[in-house]
Amino acid sequence: MWLFIVSDSLTFSALLIGYSYLRASNVWPTPFHFNPSILFSSLMTFCLLSSSLTMVFGVSASSRGDWKATRKWILITIFFGIAFLVLHLYEWNHLIHQGLTPFALPAEWVTQYTAADGTLPSPLFGATFFAITGLHMFHVFTGAIYLTVVAARVKKLKHEDVEISGLYWHFVDLVWMFVFPLIYIMSVHIDGH
Repeated sequence: MWLFIVSDSLTFSALLIGYSYLRASNVWPTPFHFNPSILFSSLMTFCLLSSSLTMVFGVSASSRGDWKATRKWILITIFFGIAFLVLHLYEWNHLIHQGLTPFALPAEWVTQYTAADGTLPSPLFGATFFAITGLHMFHVFTGAIYLTVVAARVKKLKHEDVEISGLYWHFVDLVWMFVFPLIYIMSVHIDGH
């Protein structure tokens, strides 16, 4: 599991460093046009942080051999993970309906940021946003499936198996703690425009 986490850490690091580089470059259409709802993205963050806490309770119950409590806490963890996914898919749907896709910018951005020589703005924000958040959602989804298997087989597993599933889940949560400030917090308009 550690090798997998290290390799995934490198993947997410490369994506987040690439995002940061592009955001600071002159090909970025504008660094402050994605104006996320901090309340909404904070709710997503709350779901993941809560899932991390419930996973700690599940691993703790497992270490005591309390398989009923282990299953309960893992199922609550899965609930929070699915809530995060539902909220994130809602956000994606909202952005796509506004015209933001991985390969295109909303029409108003294109109109507003087309250069004097007719050069169109780059759709880099959509590409990087959907790549980073999509990869993270994939990891949350696979983590929820993994935890479902662990919860279903909890009495047949050793404590170390539950602990390893917790390690993966905490990794997924930790990645979000980098994605959230970099993509969401740094995109907030201070003046409301």
